Amino acid sequence: MADVSRETSVEIEPDVAAHFFGERLPLARRFAASLAAHGEERGLIGPLELPRLWSRHIINCAAVAPLFSGRVGDVGSGAGLPGLVLAIARPDVEWVLIETMERRVAWLTEQAADLELDNVEVLRTRAEEWNRGPSLDAVTARAVSALRTLIPITAPLVRDGGELILLKGANAASEIDAAEKQIRRFRLSHVRVETVGDSLLSEPTRILRATVR
Repeated sequence: MADVSRETSVEIEPDVAAHFFGERLPLARRFAASLAAHGEERGLIGPLELPRLWSRHIINCAAVAPLFSGRVGDVGSGAGLPGLVLAIARPDVEWVLIETMERRVAWLTEQAADLELDNVEVLRTRAEEWNRGPSLDAVTARAVSALRTLIPITAPLVRDGGELILLKGANAASEIDAAEKQIRRFRLSHVRVETVGDSLLSEPTRILRATVR
């Protein structure tokens, strides 16, 4: 269990971070420090998130990194959770960070440049306005919206046989039931809830996963 610094209220890096980032841990540390220093003032995270910045956010995102390959979109990338975290953890994967808000696009662009992440493209657009066709191997999103509204804006971006790998909360299973109509319309298969990091994390990351046909 990670500790919290009383002086700064920013969570101390947990030991498990080394497992998820390996030799790229220094980059993860730099990103965490930038987010802790500027995230609140730039409207990216709330002040209550600092005491759980690593465990609730950075590690929560990094846990899903092994699931991706090829070219992946992160819809509503925001502070870079999960997009920038995943780009740090998986330099062999190409990441397209899709974000509409100018100040968030500026942050993502600055961080990608500062961390020298040459596997990142920051795209200022709405997912609904994506004009590159179903060209991505997978799409991810975190804390964006319910599955029934996410499917219509994410599935069209994914190639045939690609995946939706969406980071979700405790109500993920009920979201599947509520999205039955959209699942049929966009021909999703193997729709299920999975957890990752079970053996390493006190709170494993929960994902909603589906194949796009």
